[in-house]
Amino acid sequence: MGGNIITIKDLTIRFKDKIVHNKISLSIQEGEIYSIVGKSGSGKSTLLRAMLMLQEFEGSINILGKEIGKADNKTKNAIRRQFGVMFQSASLFTSLTVGENIAASLKENVKLQRNIMQDIIAFKLSLVGLDNDVYNLFPSELSGGMRKKAALARALVLDPKLLFLDEPTSGLDPVSAEDFDNTIKNLSKLLNITVVMVTHDLDTFFNVSQRACILGDGKVLAEGKPFDIIYTDDKWIKQIFFGERGIKFQLWKQKQGSQS
Repeated sequence: MGGNIITIKDLTIRFKDKIVHNKISLSIQEGEIYSIVGKSGSGKSTLLRAMLMLQEFEGSINILGKEIGKADNKTKNAIRRQFGVMFQSASLFTSLTVGENIAASLKENVKLQRNIMQDIIAFKLSLVGLDNDVYNLFPSELSGGMRKKAALARALVLDPKLLFLDEPTSGLDPVSAEDFDNTIKNLSKLLNITVVMVTHDLDTFFNVSQRACILGDGKVLAEGKPFDIIYTDDKWIKQIFFGERGIKFQLWKQKQGSQS
């Protein structure tokens, strides 16, 4: 992994009188899979939106060596072109086929011959584990897992340096969620892409994340490797990882230990 590709210092986000983030700081290293977890209402998606330049903030967010809070529109647009984004709902255009959805991003940014564009789209679909048969299908004709993968292919179509995922496995059955997790890990290795992911899914958190932060009460409660940051005196972290919902994790951890 390289140095920091994103550095956040003293970030404050407020909605009128409510402070969502109170001078939080964190860093994301180039080439890693970084997860953001936290309580409901802790501002996980709000933090993601700030990095995407969709949310006003106070403090410093440095992405790809640029202070986005001080950047002009030309610089911001250049940074955005290095982003791939997949929102929780997949957000595919329902009136367009999968191929047309992915082509929309290409047409907006580059001029290519039709056959070259089709080859690029077919390659991106193969990267996420989809056959070219889905090219002419509409989103309504796909399963939930396939829609997520199609949205992922669209996010990758411009070869971004940063991939932002908002609850990527939300709404998926366990088999589809595990398949999506494996896709993310494979893409990270193959493309050396930096992944920033908001997730509630404990399996995804432990199976995919290389580093993470836990948000709560307007602060970063912990940051580091997943198996390091869960051991804390914070009541909420204890509840989520060592309460009833954490039983599966405990069993998984014991199994991993027996195999090492």
